[in-house]
Amino acid sequence: MRATIWMNASSPNSLSTDEPTPTWQTFVVTLIVATIGGAVFAYFRAPLAWMLGAMMVTTVLTMSGRRLAVPPDLRTGMITILGVLLGAAFTPELAAQIPGWIAFVALLVIFIVITNALSFWFFWKWAGLDHVTAFFASTPGGISEMAIVGEEAGGDVRVITLVHATRILLIVSTVPFYFRLVLGYDVPSLPPSGTSIFSIELLEAFVLASCAVLGFLIFRPVPLPATALIGPMLISACVHLMGISSSPPPNEMIAVAQIVVGAAIGCRFSGMTWPFLRKVAGLAIASGGIMIVAAVAAALVIAPIVSLDQQGILLSFVPGGLTEMSLIALSTGVDTAFVSTMHVLRIMLVIMCAPLVFSMVNKYLMRPQS
Repeated sequence: MRATIWMNASSPNSLSTDEPTPTWQTFVVTLIVATIGGAVFAYFRAPLAWMLGAMMVTTVLTMSGRRLAVPPDLRTGMITILGVLLGAAFTPELAAQIPGWIAFVALLVIFIVITNALSFWFFWKWAGLDHVTAFFASTPGGISEMAIVGEEAGGDVRVITLVHATRILLIVSTVPFYFRLVLGYDVPSLPPSGTSIFSIELLEAFVLASCAVLGFLIFRPVPLPATALIGPMLISACVHLMGISSSPPPNEMIAVAQIVVGAAIGCRFSGMTWPFLRKVAGLAIASGGIMIVAAVAAALVIAPIVSLDQQGILLSFVPGGLTEMSLIALSTGVDTAFVSTMHVLRIMLVIMCAPLVFSMVNKYLMRPQS
């Protein structure tokens, strides 16, 4: 017997509501509670404490009916800082390794196809979702883009968005603890190689700030996903590969960026009630669990073949979000440049190929049965 999810089109749990724009007081409260959550997690030395603490607190409060929100411009600004941080991982010593990553891309594509197919079957055949919603809920990446395209194709945008948000929440919450408890990594609250804002040189600070601003302005018109992250990351990578800079952004800025990103994840659950969540999130957790297990298994099998670290392959395969997975890689000392590059490619492949693949799947499923 398969489980069936039924949603009323007029449900108040719609993720695209007509609620008024949040006030600045709402923004301030959100950042305060998110900071408190991050500080509590940091006190107990949790991995990625500032992001996980902010994410957990805001998720619980929004699901309890508290109206919280993160200013979009603030989130964008913090993401540019994280882009500069990820670009700092591209050192001159790393340049020689980049050509060796090309062969791994084929394995990444195969993994995406297999996990997408498994997740699609799970949502469609077992959970009973319509095939449009099931397809775009199963795509491993591009939460905003998949919600937009899926809604245009006739899918339930509420379910698509919730599945993606829940998957990211699940993966970001569990992977750091897997690294610490199973693999024995010390996953700190902040990257171990960072510097303090009080000790960074003025010229270095100017160069890093320029990477963020120029990367955002130059790449903003480019039709690519996550340009606020990718643009500064590319500019920062060039600067660090050429040896112009050797410093990442200060730890204090990274902590603030983690708080904002974590709070933004938690705020995605605003407007939903617990009954609605139980109907969909359970299936989303099961689907995310399938992807995590598949990523672990693939990393164990592939690592000896391609001569890459098992941990880097795992973080490259787990679809937990470019920013979040890259932060985990940075905090664990895993090859951040490799992980970031693979996630950029994953998101681009999903966004570019998903509509085309769906059109073929849709034609096959909607053809007259003989």
